[in-house]
Amino acid sequence: CVILDVQAACQGATVTQELLKEGFHRDLLVKVELGVVGEDAGGCAVAARTRLPPGIYVDPYELASLQQHNLTKAVLIPDVIDVEAPEYLATDLLVLLYMEPDPRCSRCFRAALPVHGRYHRPAEESEEALVVLKSPEVLVCCCDNRLSAECWKPAEVEAPCSGKNVGPCQWYSVTHKPAYKELILQVPVGLRQHSSLVCVVTLLATVLCSSLILAAVCKYGHFS
Repeated sequence: CVILDVQAACQGATVTQELLKEGFHRDLLVKVELGVVGEDAGGCAVAARTRLPPGIYVDPYELASLQQHNLTKAVLIPDVIDVEAPEYLATDLLVLLYMEPDPRCSRCFRAALPVHGRYHRPAEESEEALVVLKSPEVLVCCCDNRLSAECWKPAEVEAPCSGKNVGPCQWYSVTHKPAYKELILQVPVGLRQHSSLVCVVTLLATVLCSSLILAAVCKYGHFS
């Protein structure tokens, strides 16, 4: 009975994520509602820690530009990312996304992060590859010890509370996890049986364009 009472007191945190826009370049919108567990987290920084699969990535240069304009705040682990690598040569990416309070809802937070689809190998039948995004983990960072030990536990996070090197503060995660849902991104891919046709068309287009450039150089170029 005591365990059930603790679980009831610590329930209420919900996490939702949504992909905005279409195509390879999307915005990942994450929303967090702390509910009952957020009563003692006032003044604490809230973040969502998510692991992106190899099929998508975050452009660190784009992220740096957005952070300079205070449009988003996130930490990438690792911070060196090969944006040109295809899906089958890429690795997972851990992202700590700092949340901003939602003025329309108390104890609600939200943040958006631009993500991009990677090139996938041609498929045998389906023209789409499925990239599964697992729901992020909710974290809070507080500079005092007022959080309830029944609802929150210390967490190991390789980032400062505010995205800047200030401290000392402690990260916490919810002891009783909310129900998470996966998000699926459909990435267009080519069909393997079209490989020969694509190679022939590419070769012909390259030869044609090269010939036109060479003809223009010979006709209008000035040679000493």
